[in-house]
Amino acid sequence: MESVGRRLSCREKLGPPHLPARRCYDDSGASPPPGRRADDNNSTTISSASFIWWTTDTYFKPDLEPNQKHTGCAMVRLQTLVALGSLVLPSVTAATITQHKSSQPRRTDEDNDDTPLPLVIWHGKFHSFQSAGYPPLSPAGHPPLTVHLPSPGLGDNYAAEGLQSVGDLAEAVNPGTLVYYVRMDENPSSDRSATFLGNVTEQIAKACADIAAHPILSTAPAIDALGFSQGGQFLRAYVERCNSPPVRSLVTFGSQHNGIVAFRDCAATDWLCKGAMALLRGNTWSGFVQGRLVPAQYFRDPADYGSYLESSNFLADINNERALKNQTYRRNLARLEQLVLYMFSEDTTVVPKETSWFEEVNGTEVTPLRARRLYTEDWIGLRELDRKGGLKFRTAEGEHMRITDKVLNETFRDFYGPYGRTFARDDVSFSDEL
Repeated sequence: MESVGRRLSCREKLGPPHLPARRCYDDSGASPPPGRRADDNNSTTISSASFIWWTTDTYFKPDLEPNQKHTGCAMVRLQTLVALGSLVLPSVTAATITQHKSSQPRRTDEDNDDTPLPLVIWHGKFHSFQSAGYPPLSPAGHPPLTVHLPSPGLGDNYAAEGLQSVGDLAEAVNPGTLVYYVRMDENPSSDRSATFLGNVTEQIAKACADIAAHPILSTAPAIDALGFSQGGQFLRAYVERCNSPPVRSLVTFGSQHNGIVAFRDCAATDWLCKGAMALLRGNTWSGFVQGRLVPAQYFRDPADYGSYLESSNFLADINNERALKNQTYRRNLARLEQLVLYMFSEDTTVVPKETSWFEEVNGTEVTPLRARRLYTEDWIGLRELDRKGGLKFRTAEGEHMRITDKVLNETFRDFYGPYGRTFARDDVSFSDEL
């Protein structure tokens, strides 16, 4: 297939306050990798005059003159990268772009490029981020270099300064990383409300649609993902249910992968939270609550397992716990290169804390993941992922969502980065019966 243009690479970070910082270099003469998601026949026809292909930091622009060499970002301004679908030059013929299926990473000729994959971050609900070293600073007396989430209230939003500082750190460790923050609404206050009011199934569908429609993420060969608290299991649901573009590495911190058995208390003045909690505690399994209150949709009490299987709107489905198993969930999750599960050693916010490792806690009895049917029968692909060295268990010292810069730096260094890189595998031995 002939090249539809020359390659210019620009690194930029998008997200509030949406101020791009770009570095460019010229790499003329490269052939274009696959384009946007294809139709049912796995191909789409796009006029090369109206086609601009985005990777994590690259795009293609049709040549304006034969043998013209483009240098610098001045050749294509950011606003020209949105949509030129109505422009069709008579002298340019249509190019047919063939694409791999959405659940598989899209391989390109640029696999050895050192540009990091885009990073998608989904925030949690229990706390708001604060990071020492970035404004606002952590409260006085708190240890330095700590991402501290001190608020006991329910809520967070995609535009929180501390969350943005995490994205800044990701870009500092892997320069050129494009960071995208999942949001349910562009208004931060409404986005915060959506962390505990809403239908999680609909929220996952919105995230899938937003990411698939993003001009950069949608054409990247793959993306990386980072989930804080409930954002972790929501990103896992993204992988299982849509995964387009596909996730390479998913890292979760203090996530409720096996549910919770208790609801968190609210701050004294958080009346919206208090009203929601009153409904949660008295009507957990009602259709009204399961369709509207987020924490109820990953509530899971082993002592009332039958009610959970019958009524859970979200967790019972993505954990494939019902009799009819969704094989797409298993296949998609097993295709991850890495699933990294962080548990907080002193977590009292998430009950039980072992849920972060998919462990089953019933009273005082704790069943490790590898001893559960969820794993041995491979309901969601964890066993297959584990066998290839991609399932990793980690401990973060301290309370829920108190993460040191050291841990975040190690996370960004060890589990993210360029598309073509290889990752260390955990050395795990398996018994024959598993």
